[in-house]
Amino acid sequence: MDQLLKLLEQNAKLTTDQLSSLLGKSEEEVAAAVKEYEKENVIVGYNALVNWEKIDPNDCTAVIELKVQPKRGHGYDEIAAEIMRFDEVQTVWLMSSSSYDLSVIVRGHSFKDISMFVAKRLATLDSVTSTATNFVLKRYKEHFFNFTDEVKDERRHLNID
Repeated sequence: MDQLLKLLEQNAKLTTDQLSSLLGKSEEEVAAAVKEYEKENVIVGYNALVNWEKIDPNDCTAVIELKVQPKRGHGYDEIAAEIMRFDEVQTVWLMSSSSYDLSVIVRGHSFKDISMFVAKRLATLDSVTSTATNFVLKRYKEHFFNFTDEVKDERRHLNID
């Protein structure tokens, strides 16, 4: 049922009927599989992917690289849990990078909001030794979805002799 997970990952709005048709399984089998995936925390939630820039042109996303010093005996999980509690934080990943440890994705109402969040809340955490903030300037594709407004060239090509 890995194909079921791929289909739901690409479009969580697919109905059980649609999924069963695509997979060649009964609706009951699909519903039971989804319920089991949810119970086992394989499927951890369902989201709408929103293009907030269409609502607020100042809306801003940043990827923040954090270098941290874990406390003895606690590791990265404790630091990640502390960072995850901030409302601005959308994503926290432990990275296999030689230059930073955690990648944190945050959203704010402006560049300044994110800058102040980093300066006053993230950088001041005891375990954080350095930060590097990378602002997202334009999203082209995210979670399988195209964010660009494709403009078609409707000019006619004329042959002039």
